[in-house]
Amino acid sequence: MLYLIGTDEAGYGPNLGPLVISATVWLAPDACRDADWYELLSGVVSRHGRPQRRPSQVPIADSKSLYKPGGTLQNLECGVLTALRAIGLRPAHWREAWAALAPQNSADVDRDPWYRDFELAWPLAHDSDSLDRLAETFLQGLQQASVRLLAMRSVVVSPEQFNGRLDRLGNKATVLSTVTMELIKAVLPPADGQAVLVVCDKHGGRQRYADLLQATFPDYLVEIFGESPARSVYRWGPATRRVEFRFLEKAERFLPVALASMMSKYLRELAMLAWNAFWQRQVPGLRATAGYPQDAVRFKKEIEGCQQGLGIPDARVWRNR
Repeated sequence: MLYLIGTDEAGYGPNLGPLVISATVWLAPDACRDADWYELLSGVVSRHGRPQRRPSQVPIADSKSLYKPGGTLQNLECGVLTALRAIGLRPAHWREAWAALAPQNSADVDRDPWYRDFELAWPLAHDSDSLDRLAETFLQGLQQASVRLLAMRSVVVSPEQFNGRLDRLGNKATVLSTVTMELIKAVLPPADGQAVLVVCDKHGGRQRYADLLQATFPDYLVEIFGESPARSVYRWGPATRRVEFRFLEKAERFLPVALASMMSKYLRELAMLAWNAFWQRQVPGLRATAGYPQDAVRFKKEIEGCQQGLGIPDARVWRNR
């Protein structure tokens, strides 16, 4: 058997709102290392949204294909909440989900005023009973393929935290890589003789990760098995516990990465709902923002007077890169 971990982020480019990085952890037969998981789980997974003709399929795909700005969160929610149910988690409120998926960030919910009074019951666009039934079907499909979903975990990096890391590390790609490594270490299964494969989307176009991996996992020499714009691969460890990292362009085509992409996007979009709701209460007529650079400048100018009146420093709302 083989442990597989997929990671991806949402919110790397914006100036407003959090950066969210997520990981999913699976246990599967060794043959799944290079298998097409969409073919393996074709009976219970759809990469094109939840199909009307086969409602028993769970949408799991790159979040960019399942969600468009200004669109509905329905497909993201269906995939994320079904997967959560498959590991025994049924959050009824976004705070419960935050605590379950990003426990190290739970204090942020009460610290930041845009989250503190935000109320949102789950699910938003689905019936809980139908999600329960879908999760049962999903679990049956996983069992038939001898695949287990073990864990789902996220890290939510606020603008203030992002700026602090940026000051220390020097560039945003290193911030992304460092936080991702911390998350992977936190979810890495115990050394029980099973091999480990970690698949990550490329970090800001970066090609070389050996130094970062060596610093994160210092017990063994990290071996380089290729570094290119499309694929950077590293391995280390004894024969009884080989660890392989793959940093791939468009890694979301690998299902465990796609689910991580969906988690990150869903949590970030909910965080932005809270953010926009807070500032729209303070500034009547304010148009919501997704936080990306051009519109972020507009939004920042429109809240500036209110922000100063509330005594909220720029470092808490604006990411420097």
